[in-house]
Amino acid sequence: MKALVAVKRVVDANVKVRVKPDNSGVDLTNVKMSINPFCEIAVEEAVRLKEKGIVSEIVVVSVGPKEAQEQIRSSMALGADRGILVETTAEIGALEVAKILKGVVEQEQPQLVLLGKQAIDDDSNQVGQMLAALLNIGQATFASAVNVDGDKVQVTREIDGGLQTVELALPAIITTDLRLNEPRYAALPNIMKARKKPLETKSPADYGVAEGTKLKTVKVEPPAERKAGVQVKSVDELVDKLKNEAKVI
Repeated sequence: MKALVAVKRVVDANVKVRVKPDNSGVDLTNVKMSINPFCEIAVEEAVRLKEKGIVSEIVVVSVGPKEAQEQIRSSMALGADRGILVETTAEIGALEVAKILKGVVEQEQPQLVLLGKQAIDDDSNQVGQMLAALLNIGQATFASAVNVDGDKVQVTREIDGGLQTVELALPAIITTDLRLNEPRYAALPNIMKARKKPLETKSPADYGVAEGTKLKTVKVEPPAERKAGVQVKSVDELVDKLKNEAKVI
């Protein structure tokens, strides 16, 4: 069984992002970049399935600038076998990414496609669902447990009311949630080996997709700073503040 895992290059989750002075976007100058945390969970799940003997090959694909090779190599250090970079410097939307991934899936013919449920930069939570619609195959989103049995896969999903278990026929698309697993740290020997693993570079045009997006970023602003809280000495004082200052009662 072949597994295809899509990963995205994003600002590291531990970095405090800065907005550009002209409010046109996020300042990425000298900012540490990493694999999107949800994508890293998808890579880890594919590696675990390979360790169980269920998956025989893991292909990692990323859509982005040349520097995204770093995230693909990091995925290889975790256990992926080879990588594909669809290189573009243009701003690209979720639908365009889904169309590119559709082309990759049709070319690679994986039985299992794993993606993070969302990226921490745009939080769109759209690519997995769009890809499933474009390919017309089954999908399970927000996975917290994955069990492959023959030509079927059972996925436990996290939903508002608790947990839901669904069964899909392969090939299938799964988007991963935080509680699915905890990604491992790459060992130094594996980091060195990852440098020699094959990495193919493509362009969006190779999959019949035009660069760019129909969405336009109008303005980016940092969240408003929270005001410091105050301590009150009694319930009466609290009620007074809620009524006359906060005006919530």
